[in-house]
Amino acid sequence: MTEFIILMAAMMSLVALSIDAMLPAFDAMRADLAVSHPNQIQYVIGFIFIGMVAGQLLMGPISDAVGRKKTLYAGLAVYLIGTVICYFAQTLDVMLAGRLIQGIGVSAPRVVAVAVVRDKFAGRDMARIMSLIMAIFILVPAVAPSVGQAILLVSSWHMIFILYIAAALVLCGWVYFRLEETLKPQNRMPFDFFHLANSFKEVFKNRTAMSYMTCMGICFGSLIGYLNSSQQIFQDHFQTGKMFTLYFGMLALVLGVASLVNARIVQKFGMRLICLRSTITIIVASLVFLTLNLTIDVKLWMFMAYAAVLFFSFGLMFGNLNSIAMEPMGHIAGLASAVIGSVSTAISMVIGAVIGQLYNDTLIPVVAGFLVLNIASLGVMAWAERKAIAV
Repeated sequence: MTEFIILMAAMMSLVALSIDAMLPAFDAMRADLAVSHPNQIQYVIGFIFIGMVAGQLLMGPISDAVGRKKTLYAGLAVYLIGTVICYFAQTLDVMLAGRLIQGIGVSAPRVVAVAVVRDKFAGRDMARIMSLIMAIFILVPAVAPSVGQAILLVSSWHMIFILYIAAALVLCGWVYFRLEETLKPQNRMPFDFFHLANSFKEVFKNRTAMSYMTCMGICFGSLIGYLNSSQQIFQDHFQTGKMFTLYFGMLALVLGVASLVNARIVQKFGMRLICLRSTITIIVASLVFLTLNLTIDVKLWMFMAYAAVLFFSFGLMFGNLNSIAMEPMGHIAGLASAVIGSVSTAISMVIGAVIGQLYNDTLIPVVAGFLVLNIASLGVMAWAERKAIAV
C-alpha cells in the first residue's frame, strides 16, 4: 500500500513539477524570450493548464477503453514531445506551444491516478487515500522551486526541461514494472463521442458531482491566481531574492501537513463538514487580511501567517472535494475523472489567469480573489446539500 500511495503521488506530481520548477527561471526567461510585459511570462503556467483541459477529456475516455497503463504511456510520450519543443524554444510563442503539448500529455498521469484510486476505493476510504497521496504529492511543489534554482546556479533554464524528461522516463518505468492494470477487460467502455457526451450529461445532472467539481475549480482558481503572482509577490514586492524558493516551499509543506491531518480525521468528521469549515476559515482570514492591507503596510511575516492559514485549509479540502465529486461516479471512473478534472481545470485556469493579470505590485488582487471565490464556493456547497448548512 505504501508504494501504491507514493506511485500515485508521483503520477499526480508531474503536473506540479512541470510548473513549480519553472518559477525561479521567470526573470531569465523574460530576457531570453523577449517578453514585452512582466505579466506575460505567467502564460507559461497558463498554457499547460489549457492543454490539460483538452488532454483530460481525451485521456479519460481512452483510459476507460484501453486500460489505465496504456493511456499513461501514451500521455507521457506526448509530454516528452512538448518538453523537447520547450527545450529548444527561442521565442515565447514556441515556448507556449510546447507547454500546451506538455499539458495535453501530463493530463494522462493525473486522470489515470484518480481513476486507479477510484477503481480500488470509494467514499471516505478514497478520501483517506487521496489525502495520503496529497501529503506526499505536496513535497514536489515544496522542493521543486529550489531544484529549479539549483539548476539555474550551474546552467540555463533550458536544463529544467531535461529534469522533466528524466522524471517522465522514471515514472514510465516505475508504472511498467510495479503497477497492475486496475481496469478489467469486462469493465471497459468503447471510445466514442456518444459515451463522452453521456458522461458529461451524467456528471452535470448529478448535483453532488457538478457542485463539488465547481467548488474544486473555484478554490483551485484562487490558488492558481496566487501561483501566477507568487514570483512577483515574493521577489518583487517583498524583495526576498533567491529566498523566494524557501518561502514558497514552506507554504507548500503546510499543504502536506494538512493532508496528513485530513487523512486522520476524515473518517471521524466526514468530508463535507471538513470542507465547509475550511472554506469558512479561508473567508474569515481573507477578510481580516484584506482589511489589514487597506490600512497598514503589510510585512512579509504577516503575509506568511495569513497564507499558512489558507494553505492548511486548502490541504484539508482538496482530497475531500475530489472524492465527493467522484463518489457517485464509480461506474464511469475514467470518464468522470476526465470530465471533472477538465471542467474544474478550465474554471481554475480562467480565474487564475484573471487574478494573475490583475497583479499590480500589491497583495490586494490575490487576497480579494481568495475572499470572493471562497464565498462563491461556500454558496455552491450550500446549494449542493439542497439547504443552508449549519456549522
